[in-house]
Amino acid sequence: MKVINFLLSIVKEGEQDMSKQGRTTMAWPFAIVLTLATTATSALAQPSSSQTSLWVISQGEKQVYLGGTIHLLRNSDYPLPAPFEEAYDRADELYFETDLGTINSPSFQQQVMAQLTYQDGRSLSNVLNEEAYSALQSYVTDSGLPIPMPMLESFKPGLLISTLSVLEMQKLGFTPQGVDAYFFTRAIGDGKERGQLESIEEQLAMLSRMGEGYESDYVLYSLADFEQLEDELENIVNHWRYGSTDSLSNDFIGPMREQSEVLYQELLVDRNNNWIPQIEAMFNDDDTELVLVGVAHMLGEDGLLAALSSRGYEVTQYTVSDGDAIGEEE
Repeated sequence: MKVINFLLSIVKEGEQDMSKQGRTTMAWPFAIVLTLATTATSALAQPSSSQTSLWVISQGEKQVYLGGTIHLLRNSDYPLPAPFEEAYDRADELYFETDLGTINSPSFQQQVMAQLTYQDGRSLSNVLNEEAYSALQSYVTDSGLPIPMPMLESFKPGLLISTLSVLEMQKLGFTPQGVDAYFFTRAIGDGKERGQLESIEEQLAMLSRMGEGYESDYVLYSLADFEQLEDELENIVNHWRYGSTDSLSNDFIGPMREQSEVLYQELLVDRNNNWIPQIEAMFNDDDTELVLVGVAHMLGEDGLLAALSSRGYEVTQYTVSDGDAIGEEE
């Protein structure tokens, strides 16, 4: 538990900074930054500022709002694009990837320790090959991150890379107060119904399997990604803000598939397939739902947008023009 308490204390510093700005966060994002750590730099597009990474899924008169999010943002990234605020105001219910309200609980910390750290005598020093372990040692020594190598030894690769990603992003001014946490906190204050597409246990199980069987390769290419993280994140945030789906696909899907089809399948495809029936079920009631999940889940031939379109739903990108919401068909 000492390791998790240490990590939570680091994140609390970011939370306190956001509280000074009048916003609070509810979550330590162990599972949610992996899609931001496998990216490629591409030139900034110049789309209209009236559109963003938010879509309207329609069937007849019924609509569901589907928002692609970034899980960590900087103070300077606020306010969020107007379509997100408009969709939130119109929504009766909000759905997130998982229940963010449970993540700070002691029971969650115990589950992290039980599932995401080695409990059988193994450690990174005997799981990773010599090249990967040496690269990790050098990175931890040279990076200036506030976490010593002995504290990481028991981490499975999923927890290791998630932790290092968050710490690297915090160095660049990012905090856990991303789109998801922001609206989760607002929904609590406004008394809006909240739901989740998968359980905390499912997310932890996914993280526990991350890199399994190719641990050394996974660590090596993740460490290499950190070298270009600052420029890549700047591009990603801009592409997300303006809803540039082609650029976002170049940022996320191509690089991830080049590095590991297994990672792509587990992190995106399998989860998308599990979520589609839940989103379709939302069309059976009269409520208006806003679904908020990482923007990478929207993209490509296996993304949520393509899947819903193939099932006969109308998919339009939510845009704002002179204060009015209009749709731009995908």
